[in-house]
Amino acid sequence: MDGGAGGGGGAGPEGALHRAGARAGEALGLVVLPGAGVGLAAPGGALPLAGDPAALVAHLEELLHPRWTWWSAAGTAGPLVAAGVHLARCHDVAAAHRLLAGGGRDDPGAAWAAAHGLPEPAAPAPGRAAAHGTGLLDLDGALEGGSGPLERDGRLAAGWVDGRALGPEVEPAERLRRAARWAELALRTAAAQRRALEGAADPRPRPAPPALALQTAWSESAAALLAVELEVTGLPVDRAVAEAVVAAEVGPRPRGPAGEEAARAARDAPVHALLGPVDLRNPAAVLAALRGLGFDLPDTRAWRLERLLGAHPAVEALLRWRRAERTATTYGYAWLERHVGADGRLRGAWSASDGGAGRMTAQAGLHSLPAELRPAVAAEPGHALVRADLGQVEPRVLAAVSGDAALAAAAREEDLYAPVAAALGVDRPTAKVAVLAAMYGQTSGAAGEALRRMERAYPVALAFLRAAEEDGRAGRDVRTWGGRRVRTGGGREARPDPPEEVLAARGRFARNAVVQGAAAELFKAWAATVRAGLAGAGAGGRVVLCLHDELLLHVPQRGAGAAADLLRSALADAARRWAGERVRFVADVAVVRRWSEAK
Repeated sequence: MDGGAGGGGGAGPEGALHRAGARAGEALGLVVLPGAGVGLAAPGGALPLAGDPAALVAHLEELLHPRWTWWSAAGTAGPLVAAGVHLARCHDVAAAHRLLAGGGRDDPGAAWAAAHGLPEPAAPAPGRAAAHGTGLLDLDGALEGGSGPLERDGRLAAGWVDGRALGPEVEPAERLRRAARWAELALRTAAAQRRALEGAADPRPRPAPPALALQTAWSESAAALLAVELEVTGLPVDRAVAEAVVAAEVGPRPRGPAGEEAARAARDAPVHALLGPVDLRNPAAVLAALRGLGFDLPDTRAWRLERLLGAHPAVEALLRWRRAERTATTYGYAWLERHVGADGRLRGAWSASDGGAGRMTAQAGLHSLPAELRPAVAAEPGHALVRADLGQVEPRVLAAVSGDAALAAAAREEDLYAPVAAALGVDRPTAKVAVLAAMYGQTSGAAGEALRRMERAYPVALAFLRAAEEDGRAGRDVRTWGGRRVRTGGGREARPDPPEEVLAARGRFARNAVVQGAAAELFKAWAATVRAGLAGAGAGGRVVLCLHDELLLHVPQRGAGAAADLLRSALADAARRWAGERVRFVADVAVVRRWSEAK
């Protein structure tokens, strides 16, 4: 390991780190320059290190067990994860900023400004990636003006935010020094964020555990790192089975444009035979054709058509066509070629937090694989898939975050809806409608009557939801149980006198966000705990899919039982930290060969 460029001479990097105030278990700023080295920052100063980034970081992980602190895992951790380096703990500045500030900005300029009480700068120019810590950026153009990272007004200089300051055209030693300085600024931002998180409080009384916002920031940071790992690791796919599924839906692989056109015509033919030569890819034309058959429909959504099955052969033919068309255009042969690698892994980019409730999302179809393709998701030889699905998670979350003792008592049961049904004096399906109506703000029909019963049985939970809805209608931002700020659309750019439908939509959004957002926080705390447990087991198991309330692990066969136990114990541990002992959270866990085998 080369300790050059400030590595501390013969004492190696350990001596320099000691002089910089680095201590075991504490925060250590990190910027990775692939192929060049790393920039490190400890409380006492910055340290540039030349050499192989993976070897340097792996050594320091073993030596110090730090909380790695970076602008973004998405821009820092990829080369390390690809090299097999496991990083146990981190503080992700972008993730913490999303938690504290809400909205869609998480670039260094916005995070630095918010952490230091400065006005939010303009977003990075289109076509330039924000410099979250990697050298793989859009680096066209030289750095203008001075080389310092701060402007006179205290905000970050644009050339540092967009990556030009760390470009490969910079002299190597200077580039490493700048990387260390950039790591130092990330460390300073993280320290300011931590102070804000430790002081974060909801002015409305609630039974949240102490310091929950900081715990949430740690799990959100771990989720951001897990998102990088998910993209690098990929989801194991049996390509032969996947191609057989596609072939069953759309026929054999077409050859060239003429073959694709012929396959398209073959998919259309059964529907054309019943509806005539309608443009099936034009919803208005399909709607007009259905109306010609006597079906007065407002749209052609699948659930509406499913209600009409048996009424006319064209309906079944149209639904079959839609499934085949989706497979051909979204999950067909081209999709397999584009996203499934030679190693049989399906890969796509992951995000640790969407712009609304904070759920993890993915590209390349990973979050919307049709059920027909689940048999193709299969464990590799000598391995097993271990799948866990949270049960009735949102109503259980509502019980925790609202502090409703009666609903919390119901949530201690294996099936929450059974005691709710008894309390409401209704059957179980109606009880489920009542709970969903409460969380989603439905007020009409059977949902309205169910909601009135909920008001009487669980007044504290319903008051909590109404308060969130009122905040949303008034344009006031809300915060989740874990401290995430959720913007409701009532900022300065909003219309001064919005119509009632806009106010109602804001209210419903806020009402649902305080539950769905909290559920996403619990899920990520669980996923982070499972990730840590798998690493501690040292058996090579990995999280390979995070799907809403579902975790999928790929583990050696001999460790499948231990992985199943880990999923259960990690849920209990995460839930205890997140909500105490009042509410029980449950998961259905199964060890399977193929994802489709899990029920």
